[in-house]
Amino acid sequence: MPEIIFNGPAGRLEGRYQPSKQKNAPIAIVLHPHPQFGGTMNNQIVYQLFYMFQKRGFTTLRFNFRGIGRSQGEFDHGAGELSDAASALDWVQSLHPDSKSCWVAGYSFGAWIGMQLLMRRPEIEGFMSIAPQPNTYDFSFLAPCPSSGLIINGEADKVAPEKDVNGLVEKLKAQKGILITHKTVPGANHFFNGQTETLMAECEDYLDRRLAGELTPEPAAKRIR
Repeated sequence: MPEIIFNGPAGRLEGRYQPSKQKNAPIAIVLHPHPQFGGTMNNQIVYQLFYMFQKRGFTTLRFNFRGIGRSQGEFDHGAGELSDAASALDWVQSLHPDSKSCWVAGYSFGAWIGMQLLMRRPEIEGFMSIAPQPNTYDFSFLAPCPSSGLIINGEADKVAPEKDVNGLVEKLKAQKGILITHKTVPGANHFFNGQTETLMAECEDYLDRRLAGELTPEPAAKRIR
């Protein structure tokens, strides 16, 4: 897959990019875990999410947040990383003006950034939040959450305890006009050690069902909203 460098708000950003053969294919952006705890775009789960979207014909991008790998700049506690993600989406959209829809998938810290990007960009119609950390990061900006998506976490996650994730899910499920799908991987920790295949099977199943028109609210519910 092509290695690319594109301009971000704090200098150049390094990524891996796979364009679809279809000019109007949807776009997917995959966001990596915390830069100060070893998170990079080459994280195994990030790579597999990238490959999952690519296999289904998406134009797909993963990239290193500022200060990681060959990406310039320094860690900015989330604000700068959100700007990096917005720039990444801008860059892909500039190359694919016929692409109308977009998905964002994020893992851990990347899930928090992805959900913030979702709030800013109405063209994002689906999301995947893998092991989000509502115990560490403030998700109150999801008021309301604008798109349907998947939240998936490990049952034995000590970094993002299940009760905290459940609290976030319940809050979002109460909102009208979207459908939140929540999955828990039995026995899995924050890193899904030995459980990556189970995690990816859940993500693939969710994406396939969404692409088949399932797991979204009834049209009538949208009209009421």
